[in-house]
Amino acid sequence: MKINTEGLTSFIPENEIFRTLESTKNPSVERVREIIAKSLDKKRLDPEEMAVLINADDPALAEEIFEGARELKKRIYGNRIVLFAPLYVGNECINNCSYCGFRSSNKKVARKSLTLPELDREIEELVNRGHKRLILVYGEHPKYDAQFIHDTVKEVYSQKHGNGEIRRVNINAAPLDVEGYKLVKSAGIGTYQIFQETYHQATYKAMHPSGPKSNYLWRLFGMDRAQEGGIDDLGIGALMGLFDWRFETMALLYHTIHLEEKFNVGPHTISFPRIEPAIGTALCDHPPAGVSDYDFKRLIAILRLSVPYTGLILTCRESTAIRNEVIQFGVSQIDAGSDIGVGAYSQSRESYKKSQFVLNDGRSLDQVIRELCEAGFLPSFCTGCYRLGRTGEHFMEFAIPGFVKRFCTPNAVLTFLEYMEDYGSPETNKAGLRQIARELERMPVGDQKTQLLDRIEQVKAGDRDLYF
Repeated sequence: MKINTEGLTSFIPENEIFRTLESTKNPSVERVREIIAKSLDKKRLDPEEMAVLINADDPALAEEIFEGARELKKRIYGNRIVLFAPLYVGNECINNCSYCGFRSSNKKVARKSLTLPELDREIEELVNRGHKRLILVYGEHPKYDAQFIHDTVKEVYSQKHGNGEIRRVNINAAPLDVEGYKLVKSAGIGTYQIFQETYHQATYKAMHPSGPKSNYLWRLFGMDRAQEGGIDDLGIGALMGLFDWRFETMALLYHTIHLEEKFNVGPHTISFPRIEPAIGTALCDHPPAGVSDYDFKRLIAILRLSVPYTGLILTCRESTAIRNEVIQFGVSQIDAGSDIGVGAYSQSRESYKKSQFVLNDGRSLDQVIRELCEAGFLPSFCTGCYRLGRTGEHFMEFAIPGFVKRFCTPNAVLTFLEYMEDYGSPETNKAGLRQIARELERMPVGDQKTQLLDRIEQVKAGDRDLYF
């Protein structure tokens, strides 16, 4: 694959971001409330409006932003939280990123690439825990080319264990060329996820001294090439802690706007992981621009208000306490029961030596599900939109008028009920049935509710994979 960025220029206006952040300091209460009201009308914010919210750091105004994010989540996503697990396929890498445990110069990490039989054992373990959605993660290495990604995805989909199977495979891998994306798409992937890590070019250059990833523009335009290759379900993200979170949050919005203007659809998801310790990686112990828990909470709420229809992903990098607190501010997807060592689900011995960083939430999938129910959330393993072609522009056709809850809440109920019937502990099932009853009580009487009640009985009778 030849890397060619000739003729490309960055669409992240660094100087403009700094000027906007400076010019919007000390915003009035009225201005902040106007912007929150616009967001609650389900309209994406512009960069100046996001900057106002970033600068609204007075505790009373921040609380209004938090409340706005809570309300917007309810209006668009209901109480659903989609669950997934990461599966690291290989940690060999030819990049030398200063913050990454997988960097090529790190001699303390144990290198491993899963064979197909080893991948099968990982899938069996995950399916038997109740997972339906995975994100496969790959280092950047010639071994992990588009053909390898395609073949591993097909292998995952081929596995069936009892009533269980993986129904959606998302990808976190290096940027590809257009032909590579076409090949990966043919395997039936869900979202293709690429994090820019930092959008600040000087910081990017310092953090990526060698390897293909050192090319800022090749990575920045990776989502464009994915669209050109036919993949319209995309995930972007920034690694919070490399540079000022205010800049990175603004840049994520500019990336969203770029995709909207060029392809008429923004990213399906945005991620905002914070740097965590990694084996043999001193930089991670003292991030250059660490983000406090309070500011982390703020940036999540601000992202929710700024991009109402984009899913927000919160991972097990964060502690249980932080996850339980910030999930209310607009998070729509979380991982659970995660292990990020290569081969760790089926053989956990010394998995940290094969891990990219350290996780802080070690709860099992079942425990996370139970606690979600107890907090009033509806766990979901839904894959209906993806499998019915409701992605990209088609997804927006359903999402923008507010139809997501019409499809996703019933599908969440059905997939959650599958989990309880096949994998749930008695304690979790008790909490889950109470939550489903609350959801059904809130649903208006009509044909859809009648159909849902019929399908609930079908699931209880042994049918699987029913969705609207």
